[in-house]
Amino acid sequence: QVQLVESGGGLVQAGGSLRLSCAASGRTFSDYAVGWFRQVPGKERMFVAGISRFGATTLYADSVKGRFTISRDNAKNTVYLQMNSLKPEDTAVYYCAADRLLKRDRYDYWGQGTQVTVSS
Repeated sequence: QVQLVESGGGLVQAGGSLRLSCAASGRTFSDYAVGWFRQVPGKERMFVAGISRFGATTLYADSVKGRFTISRDNAKNTVYLQMNSLKPEDTAVYYCAADRLLKRDRYDYWGQGTQVTVSS
């Protein structure tokens, strides 16, 4: 079992930046790839970014490529999502998730989410 807690969400103006954190506890953190997802009310949860167990491989949705950066610090059991040049359409609840495999959906463990609101 892996427990995940997101933090760092908030309200920011368009063009601004936020850094989300995903703190993990439970099993060995480096055994898991981690993904970030986001969801807007009434829409499906969407993959944003993912990182492999030791950070060698990253994946991004086309909509965030070049603006968002995912990274991890296994010594701190934490994954980060640096979000720059934020747009109003980035407004969503952001979730982190962990799984044995790096992929774009169907992760085993999920956090509770953190709200990101980008004002125009």
